[in-house]
Amino acid sequence: MDIEESIEAIESGYEFLLAYAAQGRPPSDETDGPGPHARPTIEGMVSAMKFIVRAFANSKDEFEQLIAEDCVKAGAALAFMLKQKKIGSEVVDNLNASIHLRAVLTNLFLYSEALRPLATEEESGVMAYDAMKKSE
Repeated sequence: MDIEESIEAIESGYEFLLAYAAQGRPPSDETDGPGPHARPTIEGMVSAMKFIVRAFANSKDEFEQLIAEDCVKAGAALAFMLKQKKIGSEVVDNLNASIHLRAVLTNLFLYSEALRPLATEEESGVMAYDAMKKSE
């Protein structure tokens, strides 16, 4: 797993949890009833956040440190969910509203979008527009 895969796992996991919460599923131990179930998605999100924490552990970049700190906090909320015997739509909806989880998502959106133009410029050889650069 790398940073991009971790970001994708967290973002797609959150999208899944939004849909799961909207289904109105009663609390269940997830051994019965139709799938897909929330637990595997939450486990994947926890793994992705742990990877990001490790990857940014020695970073000198303050924003990467912030992302790691937020991943620790959101990861604790996700781990708390995994300790519950039953998971249903209502508790997942409350998880989705968690300020810690939203902070991770917002920071990862910013982080991945900020890096994407640089990768595109390097791959294509075309210079990206820089609004701060004075024209010659």
